[in-house]
Amino acid sequence: MTDGRAWGVQHGYHDDRGTWHDVAPGTVDAVLDAMGAGDHPPAPMSAAPGPDCPVLVVDEGEKAEVPGRWLLHTEDGGQAEVEGGLPPGLPLGYHRLTRADDGFVARLVVAPPACHLPPGLRVWGWAVQLYAARSRASWGMGDLGDLARIGRWSAAHGAGMAMINPLHAAMPTGPQQTSPYSPSSRSWRNPMYLRLEDVPGYAGLDDAPEGVDLARLAYDARVLNDDRLIDRDKVWSCKSPALEWLWKRFRDSGGDPAFDRFCDEHGASLAAYAAFCALSERHGVPWTAWPAELRDPEGAGVLAFVAEERDRIRYHQWLQWLVDGQLRRAAQEIDVVQDLAIGVDPAGADAWLWQDVFALGVRVGAPPDEFTASGQDWGLPPMDPWRLRAAGYQPFITTVRSMLRHGGGVRIDHVMGLFRLFWIPPGRSPAEGAYVEYPWRDLLGILALESTRAGAWVVGEDLGTVEPFVREELARRNVLSYRLAWFEDVPPRHFPRQAMAAVTTHDLPTIAGLWTGCDLEEQERIGQAPNVESTLAIRRRLQQWAGVADDAPVDEVVRRTYELLAEAPSAVVAATLDDALGVCERPNLPGTVSERPNWCLALPVPLDEVESDPRVAAVAEALSQGRPPQPCA
Repeated sequence: MTDGRAWGVQHGYHDDRGTWHDVAPGTVDAVLDAMGAGDHPPAPMSAAPGPDCPVLVVDEGEKAEVPGRWLLHTEDGGQAEVEGGLPPGLPLGYHRLTRADDGFVARLVVAPPACHLPPGLRVWGWAVQLYAARSRASWGMGDLGDLARIGRWSAAHGAGMAMINPLHAAMPTGPQQTSPYSPSSRSWRNPMYLRLEDVPGYAGLDDAPEGVDLARLAYDARVLNDDRLIDRDKVWSCKSPALEWLWKRFRDSGGDPAFDRFCDEHGASLAAYAAFCALSERHGVPWTAWPAELRDPEGAGVLAFVAEERDRIRYHQWLQWLVDGQLRRAAQEIDVVQDLAIGVDPAGADAWLWQDVFALGVRVGAPPDEFTASGQDWGLPPMDPWRLRAAGYQPFITTVRSMLRHGGGVRIDHVMGLFRLFWIPPGRSPAEGAYVEYPWRDLLGILALESTRAGAWVVGEDLGTVEPFVREELARRNVLSYRLAWFEDVPPRHFPRQAMAAVTTHDLPTIAGLWTGCDLEEQERIGQAPNVESTLAIRRRLQQWAGVADDAPVDEVVRRTYELLAEAPSAVVAATLDDALGVCERPNLPGTVSERPNWCLALPVPLDEVESDPRVAAVAEALSQGRPPQPCA
């Protein structure tokens, strides 16, 4: 077996019980092959700037050696000569170093020592699957207008934030992806979430050309609200023609200078994403099946297509401008905490645009453990840490900056991915994967810089097996831990201060599902082998903490559970509307694809009724009484 440690490939790992496992024969070689590793290992991640290390990330005030003579160009336009080491007092930001003897250019990132975290932060809010939170005004699924409504209503009852599922962009062509965690792009957003009535020009219903009946489209879309199962393809079949007409009206009326400024602000990144959408509409997906001249985002074929299809590309830019504006308005009602998925669809926009950074063909996942004996394969390609560094970390910067835009905070799914990811080589199972290390010091520095500039705090989803130093480093960087009542052995009043406290997540049972046993029943009905012993142990612990009878009604258990959660000293507490409404089904059941409607279940009642539901009011009262109603700005 080749020694891959110089490339960050680990030869084994400790499982969730602390048992050491050597990687399967041939795995390290397969991972190195996917990296394109050569005979000579790369410069260490901590190396000084040079041809093999075109980026240097330092903490503010850190003394760093920079061998040779350089000209420093700071982000604010300043210049200084550098020899041997960085000068003191460098401002935060992205700077440029040019070596005097050969003109080699490196990026210098000066980062704050920690992420933004308001002193004394102590808030609560609803964790919402936005697609599921429909109102009677919704077109078949919850939208950004509904998010604004949730913000106004919940802020009036003491909430300080709303945490939502990823709004990442899905494929522009059907069928629509149901999971928000397998997006086309993490840098752009899904126009499915647009509230059509808030789009400029919608009010002119009488001006629609023949064949476009906005009133009929709205009616057909709202009929979809009668079915609890969300059909994204039908939703888009109503929204898409309406948006097409509204774009033509917008374009023909002369547009809006604010749209032009948005396009200028986001420049090549937005233009490339819009080009991908237009190309997908013509050639389908995946992009790897496109004509060869269109697979290179910077190739002559793509440039010719862009010149030919300028109007279509502007249309997709316009959709992103609309989503950005509606999200901004929703964030004026309450601090919105967005969710950053761990990866992207290999057939999507990010993988096309940054194909030289991704290890396409490899998938990320998790090794076998107590709950998933065969391990997990998420089907998402990892970014190669060495190619990412060679790109000056720009894909990571762009992604994080997008997530923090208009947000009060961000929750990073599987935050351990900033430290290491479990790679599964082509043709192998999760049992034959290996961990690959990532430049976590650099990535955390960039995260801290973007968080500070956005004034947004960060939560790291650190559930499961986590190396001790990871939690220590995250805490040092002001990244909130994620603590769940389902997984903790002590009541919430003993949870740490620097954390987000919650009962459950989208992948775990709701309170009603756990308490009534319907979650176990569903798993058994679809042929899964649930961990009955562990589930019943959690139920017994909840009963003891809550002080309720074994046959207590669900509403009483929910209210009492959130009274306990309100006692947590943690900076942030999140409650789910699913719990408050006594929903039995969890939004997603890991390990299933078609066996159940993952990511497709709406709340059982519309927001119009949620706002006056006594069960929801009881949870809000429990949290407001236990936590002062202050904004998290």
